[in-house]
Amino acid sequence: MNKKSLLLLIEEGYEFDVENSLRKGWEIFSLNIINSLAYMMFIFSIQLMVVLYMPELMLLYSILVFPALICGFFLVANKSSQNEPVTYPDFFKGFKYYIPLVLINVVGQVLVALGIFVLILPGIFLTVSYMFAFLIALFAGTDFWQSLELSRKLIYLNFKKFFILFLLLVVLNVIGALILIGLLITVPFSMYVIYAAFETVTRNAVTEEE
Repeated sequence: MNKKSLLLLIEEGYEFDVENSLRKGWEIFSLNIINSLAYMMFIFSIQLMVVLYMPELMLLYSILVFPALICGFFLVANKSSQNEPVTYPDFFKGFKYYIPLVLINVVGQVLVALGIFVLILPGIFLTVSYMFAFLIALFAGTDFWQSLELSRKLIYLNFKKFFILFLLLVVLNVIGALILIGLLITVPFSMYVIYAAFETVTRNAVTEEE
C-alpha cells in the first residue's frame, strides 16, 4: 500500500459495511484480550500519574505521547489479521513512527478545533474524516499532511456510514466510562474496529500494489 494505490482507490471507490467492521474488531480483540487489557491498564496508569503528580504536563502528554501509545493497538491488529503471533512489546512499536504520528495529532486537532470554533459541524466532519490518518501513516508511509488528506478523501466517499460507526463507538465508550472498568474493554475494541474498517476499505489498494 502506498500513496499511489490509495489515490487509485479513491478514484474507483469501495464497499464498506459497519456491521462487518464491528464483528472483525471483536474477533481481533478476542484474540488479544489479556494483552489488550494489560496495555490499556498501562496507558491509564500513565495518565493517572500525570494527572495526579504533573497535571500541568497533561497537554504535552496528549500531544507527544498518547498518539504513539494508542497506535500500538493498530499495529497489533495488523499482526493478528495476518495470523502472526502477537507479544506484549508489539503494543509499544508505535514509537517507531513517532514524528509523523505526533504531527498528525497536532495538525489534525488544530483543524478540528478550528472547525468546531467556526461552526461545530466542520469540526465533527473533520473528526470523522481523520479516522484513518494514523493508519495511513503507519501502513502507507505517507507524511502527516498526506495522511490527513488521504484519510479525508477516503472516508468522504462513504461518510454517512463512517459517521454512523463513529457515533456507535462514541456511545460505546460513554457507556464504558460509566462502568468502573468499562473503558479497558471499549477503547481497545474501538481501535480494533477502526483498524478492521481500514483493512476492509484498503484491501484493493494492497492487492493492486502487490
